Formats: sequence, structure tokens, C-alpha cells
Amino acid sequence: MVNRLAKATSPYLLQHADNPVDWWPWCDEAFAEAKRRDVPVLISVGYAACHWCHVMAHESFENEAVARLMNDDFVCVKVDREERPDVDAVYMTATQAMTGQGGWPMTVFAAPDGTPFFCGTYFPRANFVRLLGSVATAWRDQRDAVLRQGAAVVEAIGGAQAVGGVTAPLTAELLDAAASGLAREYDETNGGFGGAPKFPPHMNLLFLLRHHQRTGSARSLEIVRHTCEAMARGGLNDQLAGGFARYSVDGHWTVPHFEKMLYDNALLLRVYTQLWRLTGDRLARRVARDTARFLADELHRAGEGFASALDADTEGVEGLTYVWTPDQLVEVLGEDDGRFAADLFGVTADGTFEHGTSVLRLARDVDDADPAVRARWRDVVGRLLAARDTRPQPARDDKVVAAWNGLAITAIAEFQQVATLLVSPDDEDANLMDGVLIVSDGAMRDAAEHLAAVHLVDGRLRRVSRDRLVGEPSGVLEDYGCVAEAFCALHQLTGEGRWLTLAGELLDVAVARFAGPDGAFYDTADDAERLVTRPADPTDNATPSGRSAIVAALVAYAALTGETSYREAAEKTLSTVAPIVDRHARFTGYAATVGEALLSGPYEIAVATEDPEGDPLVAAARRHAPPGAVVVAGAPDQPGVPLLAGRPLVEGRAAAYVCRGFVCQRPVTTVEELIEQLG
Repeated sequence: MVNRLAKATSPYLLQHADNPVDWWPWCDEAFAEAKRRDVPVLISVGYAACHWCHVMAHESFENEAVARLMNDDFVCVKVDREERPDVDAVYMTATQAMTGQGGWPMTVFAAPDGTPFFCGTYFPRANFVRLLGSVATAWRDQRDAVLRQGAAVVEAIGGAQAVGGVTAPLTAELLDAAASGLAREYDETNGGFGGAPKFPPHMNLLFLLRHHQRTGSARSLEIVRHTCEAMARGGLNDQLAGGFARYSVDGHWTVPHFEKMLYDNALLLRVYTQLWRLTGDRLARRVARDTARFLADELHRAGEGFASALDADTEGVEGLTYVWTPDQLVEVLGEDDGRFAADLFGVTADGTFEHGTSVLRLARDVDDADPAVRARWRDVVGRLLAARDTRPQPARDDKVVAAWNGLAITAIAEFQQVATLLVSPDDEDANLMDGVLIVSDGAMRDAAEHLAAVHLVDGRLRRVSRDRLVGEPSGVLEDYGCVAEAFCALHQLTGEGRWLTLAGELLDVAVARFAGPDGAFYDTADDAERLVTRPADPTDNATPSGRSAIVAALVAYAALTGETSYREAAEKTLSTVAPIVDRHARFTGYAATVGEALLSGPYEIAVATEDPEGDPLVAAARRHAPPGAVVVAGAPDQPGVPLLAGRPLVEGRAAAYVCRGFVCQRPVTTVEELIEQLG
């Protein structure tokens, strides 16, 4: 049996390289082989950090008898959903259409032309064996019925992924209604939205922060503050090393599903950073710092970008690295500090997890405690983390995903700006914050350089890389949007023109290759591999939709360059999402966030100065920036920086130029005047 997965760039495929299943990667040759053998294709979709993917692999794919059934009656194709989100999107829509739900692992049976006719998710081994037999029999004896069912599924998913249709402007009234809708669905007791499992609603929180800025809504701000505190103090947040897990299995953030994803942490870093900027909240400051440190310490790959995830399992056991008993705390800390830690972190004899163990959660308010309590807390955290580091550690999915690295770059660029503004040398954690700023800045720049040098191939973006080698999968719309937005953020942070140039090139490709009718966008390019349908999902889920991501980048680029055509394209595309914002605000958080930027202007703020890092005008512009504002600082007429063109110093003094929607006010030279203009 040929091992076709041995040289894959995907860690998930490599996890299956030694299975007795005769796996094929996603490729035309696999479907040609199914046609030659006249057998169905079994498509198994998952990702490296997925707990139940590991369970199904151990139960079924590593079993010789099960593998024999799979090999005899099917051509088996293994797909990493993070490498091929287009393939995942098509078959997830089919799975949801057939079963009413979705998830991973995803198990799809398809005809040799890729048409799905039976879909599901995780199957225990006994059920899976029966299913293999039933599908093989149906393919042999009821072929016409199977193909008719497949055709009906394709028709259904084609309708679900259709572009065009109803459009409407994303107005202030519609965004106010979306905020009110979120408030109605809000969990007043535990924070967040909905029940178990409960996911961090990062994009909704970003929207509500901007809504609060525009309207002054105390309700929107309170939802964000309460949810952020509940998540940060719960088991979802790693109380020792920082970083958030994918979701909570309960409705009150206590027990996480332990995988840590790059995209969640990048988006949450933005939320806590902006909450800190707007309120000065000490908890938000600490969590932003610790999340930035987690990204730099745990997910950054030197000379590359950010890895995708940390696994949910350690040596096949979920949570093994992270959970504690009271006796273990005493063993590491001694009797007194052990009791202190058990009380502080909610570790009980009965436990909050499995087998009498507990997930650490912050059961006491330490951010506003007296200095002695905070010092003791920091000491305990350091000692527990050192002990935890001697335990077996979860595996890391080392592939670099373009879109998720874009999210991380944007988040760290915002964190760098805010932390530089709000941390003084007299702060008790100034040295720690300085260290985080240094390592996160280096990681951010590494990632940006890696995307520019490795992922951009002949003017087109590739989706993934690993060990500095770029993979074959083409970039999808979210890759172009998230990376272009990141390059716009880096341009603002550094004042370097090359990042803005690269952002424009990516957006031009996206508009030329991904655009559909009436301002909509497809998720794949017009010259990409043809699937049974061309995906075009407008909703924000775990990450921004491709459509929301591209609109965010178009808005930022238009503001930075003054090129109105990009803004017009953004407004037209956002109008295709507005009807969904009206009905399903929880699934359009990033689109609504961009909508707030457009309502705000967004403001275009240029500070002509010889001291872009230390000028008080720059600090004031970033501290008081309205929703979605772009801020650039540097010498007048600096090459590659359109916002500084023709904007000189005023009588030898630094000057701030504030425009809104391409209409400019007079230049000002004092912080007070600038704040008044931004008000």
C-alpha cells in the first residue's frame, strides 16, 4: 500500500499516514481511481487538534478489520479542513442539510464525481462498520436511488451557497437593532450568548464595543465587560500561561474543550485590547497582555508565522496537562500556599472536571486586590506553571494558515499601539509588559515577512505552509481579506509603505477573481478547482467570513489611500450581508463591526511629526480613535504613505490632520484640539 500522506504539509494528514487505511489526499487522482474501480468515495474531514477526530481514528482508522472494509469497498480520502476550507464548506453544508447538524470529524460518502449522497459526523466503531456495509450494498444494489439522493443534496447545497439576491444598506437603525437583538439573547447570569457548549463571542463583542463608541450605549459596554470578565476568570482562560480554549462544555465557562486555536486567541486579544483602551479596565489589560504572550511564546514559530493550534489531548487524555487536585497544589506549593491556591482557583476535593480533578478558574478578584495579595498570586502562578511545564504537553499543529496569521498580526499591531500608550514606567508590571511587547512585536513581524515571502506565489496567496515550505492549496477569500487587513494594520504601526502596497495587490486580486453578482463574493477564485458547488458563505462563525474579512480590508485600504472605489466596493458587498445582520446578528458580528466603521467615517488621521513614536499627538490619536479609524504618523510626504502626502508641519510644529469620509478639517497642533475634533 502506497503511503500517500507521508509527505503532506498538514499535521492532521501526517497523523493518519501510518493507518492501515489506504488514504488518498484530496486530489483528482483519487476520484479517477473511484471511477475506475466503480466504488464510492469515503471523504473523512477533520483537523489536528480535534478530540473526537482522534477518537474515531483510534477506534476505526487504526483498526485492521475496519480498514479492510474501507479499502475493499471505497476510495478513502482524508481532508484537513484547515487546509481546504472550501472542500469543508461544501460538504459541511451537505452534512447539515442531511442531518440538521454538523461538526468534526465529518464523514461523507460521495459518488466518483464528488456528489455527496450520505453524510454524518463521528460514528462509534460498531456503528461505522454497519454503515460501511450498508453504503456498499446500496451502491451495488440501489445505484439509481443513491444517485438521485446525491443530486437532491447538490441542489440543496447549491441553493444554500447561492450568491446575489436581496440587498440593503447597513444603516445605523439596522446596527442598533442588531445590538438590541444581541442584548435579548445575552446570558445575564454567566455572560455570553446561548447555553452549553458556549463559544467565546469575540466578533459580537468587537461589534458591541464599536456600537458603544458610536452611541454611548451603556448596555452594549456592560455586555462586553461582563462577558470578558466571566471568560477571563473561568476555565476557558488558562490561568497560568494565558490563552483561551476553543469553547466551554458548560454554560458558565468552567470546563473547556482544551484545544487552543490561533484564531480565537487573536480575536480575543483584539477584544480585550480595545476594552482596555476604552475603559482602562485592569482585568482587560492583564488578559490582553497574557494572551499576547501566549501567542508569542506558545504558537509563534521562529522565522515563520504562528502555528494553528495546541491539541485538546495530551497522550490521548483530554486536559491531562492542565487539571489539578488539592493534593497536587500542596505538593508543589506547600500547605499554606496550596490552600491559598485551592481557594483562589476553585480547586475542590470533588473536582470540577473528571476523576476528582479541577480546571483552574479565578474564583477571587485579584486585579483590584491589595499589592500583597497580587504579589502572592503572581508567585503562586509562577511556581505552578513551572511544575506544569514538567508534565507531558499537548501537541502543536505547526502549519501556518494565512488568514489566521492575518488575524494575529492585526491583533498584535493593535495591542502594540494601546500598550505603548497606556503603560508607564511606574506601573507594577511595566517590566513584564515591556517583555511581552518585545516578543510579540518580533513574532508579528516574523509572521508578516513569512506571509509576504512564502505564501505569496506569483502574485497569488497560498493557504498554508509548514517548515517554511508553502503548501499547494490556494488561498480562499478569507485569506485575502485577513492578510490584506493585517498589512493595513502593519502599515499604520510601522509607517512602512510596502505593507500598504501589498495590501492593495491582494485586494485587486480578490476583486478580480472572487467577486460575484450584486457585490457578493465567492469564497473561491474563478480559476480555482471546481467542486460540486462554489462556496459563498456570508456568515461569521469561528472566524470572519471571507466576505466580512474582505470588506474590513477594503474599508481600511480606502481610508489609508483615499481610493474611493475600494470603499464603494465595500459598501456594495456589505449590502449583501445586511439582510442577514437584520435576522441573525450573532452570526454577522464581524460584518457589523465593519458597518460601525463605515458609519463612523471611518476617520482618517495623519500626524505629521519627526517623532512618530513619542509625539503626544500620535498618542492622543490612537487613544481617542473613533470606531475603525486609521492612524498614520511620520515625516511629511513620507514615501509610500498616502495619508502624509502634502501634509506638512505647521510653523515647525507637529500637526494632526483629521478627515472623515474623505472630508478634512483644519490641521491642529495641540492634543486638546485633536481630541475635540475626534469627539
